[in-house]
Amino acid sequence: MNEEVIKTLINTTNIPEKGIRSTLKLLEEGATIPFIARYRKEVTGALNEEEIKLISDEYKRNLNLLERKEAVINLIEEKGLLTPQIKEEIMNASKLVEVEDIYRPFKEKKKTKASEAIKMGLEPLAKKIMAFPTKGSLEALASGYNMEVSKALEGATYIISEWISDNNYYRSYIRKFIYNNGIIKTKIKKGATDEDKTYEMYYDFSEPIKYLKHYRCLAINRAEKEKVISVSIDFELDKINDYLKKKIIKNEESFVCELVIDAIKDSLKRLIIPSIEREVRSEVTERSEKKAIETFSKNLSDLLLTRPIKGRVVLGFDPAYRTGCKLAVISETGALLEVAVIYPNEPKNDKVGSAKILRELIDKYNIKLIAIGNGTASRESEAFVSEVIKGLDVKYIIVSEAGASIYSASPLAIEEFPNLTVEKRSAVSIGRRVQDPLSELVKIDAKSIGVGEYQYDVNQKELGSALDFSVMSIVNKVGVNLNTASKSILKYISGMNKKVIDAVMEYKSKKLFKNREELLNVKGVTDKVYEQAIGFLRVPNSDNPLDNTGIHPESYNDAKRILEYLNLDINKIHTNEFKEVIKKANDKEISDKLKIDIYTTQMILKELMSPGLDPRDELVMPILKSDILKIEDLSVGMNLEGTVRNVASFGAFVDIGLKNDALVHISKMSKSFVSDPRDIVNVGDIIKVYVDKIDKEKNQVSLSLIKES
Repeated sequence: MNEEVIKTLINTTNIPEKGIRSTLKLLEEGATIPFIARYRKEVTGALNEEEIKLISDEYKRNLNLLERKEAVINLIEEKGLLTPQIKEEIMNASKLVEVEDIYRPFKEKKKTKASEAIKMGLEPLAKKIMAFPTKGSLEALASGYNMEVSKALEGATYIISEWISDNNYYRSYIRKFIYNNGIIKTKIKKGATDEDKTYEMYYDFSEPIKYLKHYRCLAINRAEKEKVISVSIDFELDKINDYLKKKIIKNEESFVCELVIDAIKDSLKRLIIPSIEREVRSEVTERSEKKAIETFSKNLSDLLLTRPIKGRVVLGFDPAYRTGCKLAVISETGALLEVAVIYPNEPKNDKVGSAKILRELIDKYNIKLIAIGNGTASRESEAFVSEVIKGLDVKYIIVSEAGASIYSASPLAIEEFPNLTVEKRSAVSIGRRVQDPLSELVKIDAKSIGVGEYQYDVNQKELGSALDFSVMSIVNKVGVNLNTASKSILKYISGMNKKVIDAVMEYKSKKLFKNREELLNVKGVTDKVYEQAIGFLRVPNSDNPLDNTGIHPESYNDAKRILEYLNLDINKIHTNEFKEVIKKANDKEISDKLKIDIYTTQMILKELMSPGLDPRDELVMPILKSDILKIEDLSVGMNLEGTVRNVASFGAFVDIGLKNDALVHISKMSKSFVSDPRDIVNVGDIIKVYVDKIDKEKNQVSLSLIKES
């Protein structure tokens, strides 16, 4: 561990030093973030996953920054130009751009106007000018350089311009000034094509840079990339000019002042402003991308935590027109029972024949729930289904198809269902998303799940890393059944790698695990792998009830001591009497008496209270429907119930049963000011809404969470 970086983390993260040091030590030893967060609370001071990830990320970032600082120091030292002051400035820099500003004067430059002037021997003249002489004249000063006076003065001016540009203090001031006072402006380009008027808002737009919303920044970047708009930054150049004149001109009585003023203007126009504007836009974009990635990650986490509808046979319904709707009957355990194709929509419109097949499947498998994908022909299919199930004890649910087609064509889907077409595999995926959203969605690249904003305009590597972390966090929070877990979900379990997962799958193909300890018999499962993974794996059929809890085997002895202290029999763990005793147990008293740290004590008591509890089971049940809603059925002020499908920075998209999701704008979420829609709603929430506006022409509905009085 690098002490210099640790000091920086202590000063910048507001996390106690003990937590930082212990976390870094655990990470260095190969511990994963979920493992540390759940099973090493006593070591870290109960840091959560976000804090542990922050330590990990910031340590890496600052380590990279330190490496660059040391490289720059060495490069300057090699030139014999390093001073204690320069070294101190470099080491105190908190951003890479600050380090590069300091290094700029010492860099080997490509061919520039200044470098050509230096080759012509004009550097001494530039130095004389910057001494601000009061006696003599420009002609006398610039004579003796074997060229015209005007040519010599021009070359010297270029050298001075570059000196000004290379000054890190000036650049730092100008960068902050433009960021704090600049206004970003956009104009539509002459002859630009924007058929759907996607970027209409930015045809003539302006906003202070420091207040620019992240989604607007990303929209502007995309519109500029698509050559719809031009972008500029407006600021008071005169103020920057005045600042530089005050800093640079040492004697206003000197006859060289006008020449230096020209050099300042040239430096700003040609060298400083273009690069600073790029840097400022880059900084704003980086900040915007970070916010967009955070939004996507949080939405993904909420979606993965959607409550599963367990213990039901489900019919997955993949809507379509010409190629027909694909049906897949899925058993209570997720096994495929039967597939079929019907043609209730255009061009065939075989509603009678399609209804007959659908009814036969419902009767044959006692289907109580139909999952309809929300893609092409979804609403027509919904109308057909609602008509068929009238009078039957059957409900339907609209399911997001996002990523289903990608999964269906993937090697994983082909391996699972080699004899099915892509569309039929999609119907299977749609059905399974209702039974166990988490297990099905982990099979799909998270970027394709469709709960982000401007996801293709952000750094894809950072987005992928953030989404992987979100999935890993949720999978480990929920835990998985070792005997039924797929490869797709096991890859997110703490400590597991591809070789181990392959070995686990091979082992399971021959016999099921009888208990957790048996995992140690699998090839490649080292003590470290076992330590990191086993707490997140469940074996419900084990003789030891603790194997179906989140209690780590390393704490089994502590759990037994607590049970003995409370005079409880582990085999009665599911009885009400057992739960009543646990509920009344005093965690602090137990911790003090048995010398078990308080965090482990609390964790054991919580798991004993609800062994094998799926945290998703405590969430609200998704909306099940039996009839279709049309835009014509709506009126302003009507109260409805809907499911939040996506949360963006400007509002939330809610499925109320129409073809398109309706928008609750951020301004309609509360009578009080709302800075972030996620403070009010999350993906998957079932919420009550009021119809605010209806646009039948555009088939759009605006909603409100506020009941108008």
